[in-house]
Amino acid sequence: MSGLDSNTPLPTRIVVHQVSRVLEIEFSDGRVFKLPFEFLRVHSPSAEVRGHGPGQEVLQTGKAQVGIESVETVGHYAIQPRFSDGHDTGIYSWDYLYHLGDRQESLWRDYLARLQAAGASREPDAPVLRATGLTRPKT
Repeated sequence: MSGLDSNTPLPTRIVVHQVSRVLEIEFSDGRVFKLPFEFLRVHSPSAEVRGHGPGQEVLQTGKAQVGIESVETVGHYAIQPRFSDGHDTGIYSWDYLYHLGDRQESLWRDYLARLQAAGASREPDAPVLRATGLTRPKT
């Protein structure tokens, strides 16, 4: 899902909302997605996050307050955000952004479940609870 699929609608408008920390992207089919910066960061298509193959994914924790410092276009097929935590290697193709928007709810639910299973948190510098039987308030 990293290249441009010829069947994917093209973006007609992209707005970075700094205060609400949301990337709003409108596509040529009329769909509009509002993707939180944290959601984009934890679903980065970079090797740092996805690994180099199945089973090598790295769970991203502590990204609730992440910002986007800048967004560069990559050719005519993608954008590359620079996040406030220094991450800047993810190239988000139009088809990947559309995929994220289309499946946002289920992807977010899966991410939260993985965090919970790892005893990790969305909040930076939060302690990690591992197999202690303790529960953490939902974040």
